[in-house]
Amino acid sequence: MTKPRLGVLFGGRSGEHEISIISARSVIRAADRTKYSIVPLGITKEGRWLCPAPSLDLLVACGGDDLRGLPLPDGPQFTWEASLLPPAAALAALDVVFPVLHGPYGEDGTVQGLLELADVPYVGAGVAASAVGMDKALQKAILCRAGLPVVRYRTVLRSVWERHPQEVMDAIEAEFPYPCFVKPVNLGSSVGISKVRDREALALALFEAAQLDRKVLVEEGIPAREIECAVLGNEEPQASVVGEIIPHREFYDYEAKYHDDRTELVVPADLPRHVAEEVRELALQTYRALDCAGMGRVDFFLDRNTGRVYVNELNTIPGFTSVSMYPRLWEASGLPYPDLIDRLVALALERHQDKRRTRRTTRDE
Repeated sequence: MTKPRLGVLFGGRSGEHEISIISARSVIRAADRTKYSIVPLGITKEGRWLCPAPSLDLLVACGGDDLRGLPLPDGPQFTWEASLLPPAAALAALDVVFPVLHGPYGEDGTVQGLLELADVPYVGAGVAASAVGMDKALQKAILCRAGLPVVRYRTVLRSVWERHPQEVMDAIEAEFPYPCFVKPVNLGSSVGISKVRDREALALALFEAAQLDRKVLVEEGIPAREIECAVLGNEEPQASVVGEIIPHREFYDYEAKYHDDRTELVVPADLPRHVAEEVRELALQTYRALDCAGMGRVDFFLDRNTGRVYVNELNTIPGFTSVSMYPRLWEASGLPYPDLIDRLVALALERHQDKRRTRRTTRDE
């Protein structure tokens, strides 16, 4: 019996290109090769799609020596020159795609739209949920409308900031006490986030964030613990045990996530049972409010002074490295990494089949 072809899509044009490669290596290592024929598909930083052979070379060159002997599919559909779009025949030859793309041009609904057009099953959220999951401002607006607790925030357009910088800072200072946080709306992995304590730092943070996105988010700063919960499923999702991130920097920034060995990932988190249950329930409500599918990691703030829980954001393609919180949370919940991949593939196929039940014509046709 022919094994289903599992395309693992990684790399991409975002600032999280390298993290995506690490996640892809972890997924490929954990996937059961007796069940799947793995098809690596890399996207360069310039946005060009690579066929499986150079994609594997990219994985090996970035620390994946143990993947050097990975069997690759043959046939003309899997051989092409690097291109801005993959050949339709290559996508059609895949049974399911696992996008491990973090950030813009991968996690934001763009690739999901391509796979929808190609009618290929894929792991994770659909186009709309992916787009909203990437856009922190739209996501917060939906969460507020759903009655979920979020910290106070303000969205600033780059064009407005560039034309009226003093007025923008006056409005922010009138609304938020220092410290507050400034971040690009459409980036992940804490790229471009600043914690600011005065007007001079606010100006610099707004300038830097506006270099990375046309929309900037300013959030109220609270003394918070960083709490995370993983969600798995389609229309009947389940929540994992709850974990906590303990950075040894001032906050959980990019350096703390990927370069500071002192950062602690505590699973399960040391929380009262009722708080952990509140987090799990809020994670499920957030997941449903954004109409997610497959997987999602919901990040929370737990106010150290009041004990109140706030939803920070939901990530539709969480990190999948060997030390990432999403697989660790499910491992602690009784679902090992290889079984997690099996479950995600099954959910992708289930959702694809359900979509095919939708009638595409009028009754008269």
